[in-house]
Amino acid sequence: MSATMPDLEHASAQEVLAYAVERFHPRLKTACSFQKEETVLAHMLSEITPDARLFTIDTGVLFPETLATWKRFEERFGLAIEVVDASSPGAPWTRENCCGQAKVDGLERALTGVEAWVTGIRREQSSTRAHAAKLERDEKRGIWKLNPLADWSTKDVWRYIFEHDLPYHPLHDQGYDSIGCAPCTLPGSGRDGRWAGEDKTECGLHV
Repeated sequence: MSATMPDLEHASAQEVLAYAVERFHPRLKTACSFQKEETVLAHMLSEITPDARLFTIDTGVLFPETLATWKRFEERFGLAIEVVDASSPGAPWTRENCCGQAKVDGLERALTGVEAWVTGIRREQSSTRAHAAKLERDEKRGIWKLNPLADWSTKDVWRYIFEHDLPYHPLHDQGYDSIGCAPCTLPGSGRDGRWAGEDKTECGLHV
């Protein structure tokens, strides 16, 4: 960790977000895919600053339930959500495009001009995320990356949601632990339902 950056490994999620806002806002954005982790982050951010900057990457093939949850987020948290269009109008959907370069290109556009971004990554989610730090350098993009929920368990996430009576994605109740685009997401624990049957756990945003 840089001498000018704090060690946040023992800080709470709220403390990590408060630091992020104080240090980087408004050149700070939070990735939002409307999953349970983003429910927690959106609620915390709404209590820290009313003008927190969230963005979502819209591939054009999101679940209808995701679109409904999106509306509930805006109504409950009052936060503006920037839409990054990663769809391919007129072209047939393929997982190689949608769950790869299209999303990565969308992320690059979303993060243009920012100093740091916030994600809902948790170490428990997969082996590729097991060593995620609460504050780390995104060397690929030359900016900082904050993972406030890195040390949270699934139980921690649900406890927070129920304690605060927060809206959450209804597909979680149908066995979808991780929710991406409709064509390539199935029910499953962790990230097992993403690209089921393939040796793939990341779409390229966090690698």
